[in-house]
Amino acid sequence: MVLVAQPVATMSRILILNDGRMGHLNQSVALAKYLELPYDVVEVLPKYSWSKPLTYVLDKLGVRTKLLFQDITLAHDAYEMVVGTGSWTYYMVKVLAGQLEAKSVAMMFPRGYRYDDFDMIFAQKHDHPPKLANINELPANFSYVEPKGLYEAKKKSIGIVIGGNNKIFTMSKEKLQTQLDFIVEHYQGYEIAVTTSPRTSEAVEQLVESYHFDYEVIFSKNRINPIPDFLEHCETVFITGDSTSMISEAVSYGKTNVIVLPLESQKDNKFERFIKDLEKEGYLHIFDGTIKNTNRKIDFRAYLKGLDL
Repeated sequence: MVLVAQPVATMSRILILNDGRMGHLNQSVALAKYLELPYDVVEVLPKYSWSKPLTYVLDKLGVRTKLLFQDITLAHDAYEMVVGTGSWTYYMVKVLAGQLEAKSVAMMFPRGYRYDDFDMIFAQKHDHPPKLANINELPANFSYVEPKGLYEAKKKSIGIVIGGNNKIFTMSKEKLQTQLDFIVEHYQGYEIAVTTSPRTSEAVEQLVESYHFDYEVIFSKNRINPIPDFLEHCETVFITGDSTSMISEAVSYGKTNVIVLPLESQKDNKFERFIKDLEKEGYLHIFDGTIKNTNRKIDFRAYLKGLDL
């Protein structure tokens, strides 16, 4: 199915399906904002513990049913497209797009599901998506950055964004301390702004607090996100390598240099490939005990040009 471009004034709203993960939701919202279209967000919740595995089977058979998920109340009865990010959303994207006679759009490669019957898929390069007309390959996660005015530098500044353990990476408190000591020594005279994240452990947060940085957000105590403001005001931003979302934001906005603090992993994985690919293309520098100024930015609007969206 060809997605035909229309004037914004004649287009309906975008329906975004939310799986409860902020990093996923942000990608869908980013698409709507770049398209400058209004949108509604609804949460997709399974009705049964076996709902998700069954969707893989039904999708392969071409069977579309809403019965596996809790009822969804829509704010409008007409939408131009249905957009979802994350495996919980992909099946319902197709179900609701069919019901609403709307376009079906997947953000990230919908592994395990049929991908030839989505109208459009925005897939990251590190997922090695197939070369198909309905798949648009991206170097990073779709991101739309909007500073909130939470942080404004009083002088030359750097930012540090600290995540935590995930299913692939382990954060060593001792290694992080060595990295922070280097940063503090190297950037004497600079204002240093730091934020932790929902994944940051209590031990790491205590380590961060012990430095008494100029600006400090401990997420467990203050659930705000100053990262867009770091990208707006800081000369350089350091980011731990556990979050593709945070890194994608950093390489797509502002003029700041981006340096990734690598974490420990047991085996080669797509997330490390993601970071290494971005380094090869000049978007960031992987910290190796040296500082390198790298501030090339991804223009996600360019990936929408020429598409019939």
